[in-house]
Amino acid sequence: MAEIEPFPGILYRVPEEDLPRVLAPPYDVIPPAYQEELYARDPRNIVRVILNRRPGDDAYREAGETFRRWREEGLLAPDPEPALYVLEQAFAAEGRTLRRFGLLATRANFSPIFLMFPDPESRFGALVAGVIARPAALRYTDDGGVGHRLWRVTDAATVDAFRSILGGQKAYIADGHHRYATALRYRDAHGKDGAWTLGYFTPLGVPGLVVLPYHRILAEGPSLEEARSKLGHHFDLAPAPGVAAAAAAVAASERPHAFALAQPGSGALVAESKPGMEGLLPADTPPSLRALDTYFLHRGVLGPLLGVSEAAVSFVHSLAEAEEAVDREKCRLAVLLRGTPVSQIVDVAEARESMPAKSTFFHPKLPSALVIHPLVD
Repeated sequence: MAEIEPFPGILYRVPEEDLPRVLAPPYDVIPPAYQEELYARDPRNIVRVILNRRPGDDAYREAGETFRRWREEGLLAPDPEPALYVLEQAFAAEGRTLRRFGLLATRANFSPIFLMFPDPESRFGALVAGVIARPAALRYTDDGGVGHRLWRVTDAATVDAFRSILGGQKAYIADGHHRYATALRYRDAHGKDGAWTLGYFTPLGVPGLVVLPYHRILAEGPSLEEARSKLGHHFDLAPAPGVAAAAAAVAASERPHAFALAQPGSGALVAESKPGMEGLLPADTPPSLRALDTYFLHRGVLGPLLGVSEAAVSFVHSLAEAEEAVDREKCRLAVLLRGTPVSQIVDVAEARESMPAKSTFFHPKLPSALVIHPLVD
């Protein structure tokens, strides 16, 4: 169960139009070229704290010095009173325009742990509707075209209402498992005062909770024709003219498992599981993991059927990156997957199992340093 507490969030004290210049995505989705772009964009960009260019331990030392200096200069400053923060993200995904609302609630956390919780009676949604009826405290649009609006919640009645909703529900970690593990270590090292960390809470089952697929790029493997002969016993196979068409066919599949293989210069092959393919996994595989396309692919297909080693597998979360790898012949094969249903993620958590690596990409990502939770004064 979640225990939440308002806190005096530290925010950038810059004109609203400067927010796109100083904010950044989470560090783990910033590739080197984008890191350099953020460095060049503005000397105040938060990348200098969350992912600076110093090697080794010097990176942490410089990050701390930069953060302290910016606070001393007033570039970053706390709100005058504790608050909860409602965040709206407006974005386009899968041909739809969507909005996702979440609550930022609680020595610095620059990026929150992303948590999902059941809200069957839409109590959270109703409470958020009341909050966003007021003007937003700030707004900005990021490099990916995602619009952000933020509201402060300081009145005791609304804070207590959010506490009541979240305190009675189990919350599931959607993103930020490493941040969660770090928070536990910090709590163990610093005791009760270190037990709080920054979390973002959003309801399960709402249209804005979007999980995009993580595709696989293979540096080695069989040809498409060789794959056809190896997969035919377990899968119904159909050709596709290219990456986009194959990905669309996989996304539309209602079979227990589906994926596609795309080869540079040779089109693509869509594979949908036949009845009885369960034997590709060990009999003692937990049902929650057995249901996952990513687990099935790695444990039952890539190595056992196609002879592909794990060392040959890399990951991309956008279809454009997969298309580029195929079009520019940067891979032997691209493996195109469906997004993991949120219900399967919950099932894995309930079974006390761990999701396979690179199984989910929640979109959009939460910005770093929009609201900072201070660990020390």
